[in-house]
Amino acid sequence: MSGPLEGIRVLDFSRVLAGPYCSMILGDLGAEVIKVERPGTGDDTRKWGPPFINGESAYFICANRNKKSIILNLQTEKGIEIAKKLVEKSDVVIENFPPGTMEKFGIDYDTLKGINPGIIYCSITGFGPDGPYKDKTGYDLVVSAMGGLMSITGEEDGNPVKVGVAITDVLTGVFAQGAITTALFARERMKKGQRIDLSLLEVQVAALVNIGSSYLVGGVKPKRWGTAHESIVPYQAFKARDKHIIIAVGNDKIWANFCRVIGMPHLIDNPKFSTNPSRVKNRKELIGILSEIVEKKDAAEWLELFESASIPSGPINTVEEVFNDPQVLHREMLVEVDHPKAGKIKMAGIPVKYSETKANIRSHPPLLGEHTDEILSRLLGLSDKEIEVLREENVI
Repeated sequence: MSGPLEGIRVLDFSRVLAGPYCSMILGDLGAEVIKVERPGTGDDTRKWGPPFINGESAYFICANRNKKSIILNLQTEKGIEIAKKLVEKSDVVIENFPPGTMEKFGIDYDTLKGINPGIIYCSITGFGPDGPYKDKTGYDLVVSAMGGLMSITGEEDGNPVKVGVAITDVLTGVFAQGAITTALFARERMKKGQRIDLSLLEVQVAALVNIGSSYLVGGVKPKRWGTAHESIVPYQAFKARDKHIIIAVGNDKIWANFCRVIGMPHLIDNPKFSTNPSRVKNRKELIGILSEIVEKKDAAEWLELFESASIPSGPINTVEEVFNDPQVLHREMLVEVDHPKAGKIKMAGIPVKYSETKANIRSHPPLLGEHTDEILSRLLGLSDKEIEVLREENVI
């Protein structure tokens, strides 16, 4: 098998990031993914840039490998008819239109399950298909603010800031992929498909994890901590002589090793710092002491010492340093893919490895409409003449 989802066909109506990221993972795992794009512009991210590589957007490239692109005009009756025929031959439908859009097109779940009772229909929205916010536009930036993430991100005395990538979108894509694969598993037992409904807001609320729990269970109102941790000390960035590094003292045994390495063994049994709760209580005093010590050596020197003593630590790498990191390279997280317009393009690799059903990159991020003729001919049996007529009628 070329991947654990070999033989599964996904019809993907989604665009931008959460949906396309989900379908890319499914494609990496062996599924045939047909990306349905609107005439003229296609996925919004095809125009998001710079940078562009011979006209191809780096943003689009990051979330659309292992897919086939078909242009389909859903504003036409024939376009809807083609979509329904493709659903008949598919296992999964993904869409992230505003609530009510698929109903307007006549390709909503209730309609499609009548065509294909086994279809797994995954709907991704910003805030859910019902409730007071159902019609609100749900971009990652908006949801990360409303879902609490931005309120706990940034320096302690600074302004709220967004995470460096659209992490709420990414998490939603990962949740959607997991939901789809488990629904496919359930279909084997139930002998029927189902509708999956998830939103960026709900994923973001779930992703508050311990911060959310601290509030719900302990009544703690979270605040921003920069790189620090509200419940563990020291567990943050420190400025070495030349650059910042991360030091993560996760328990008292590590604390004792850390104190010895930095030449401050007397801190081990100091009642102000001997246990994690005491270190949290006396955070400012301790961080002041440690900051002065860490600044006396270069980062590389400290990291070598910490590594030899099994103290969790690491450099704060730039993206350039990440893609030159020996562990990243060893684990094949930098790959090259041939692209018909952009030439050889570099991409982040596949993070999950399988011993028997290896996930792999089989095809480049597609050109807009690159596979329209092939899909209509192979799956629906249309002739060249019939395809040409559809093109003349602006259906494809």
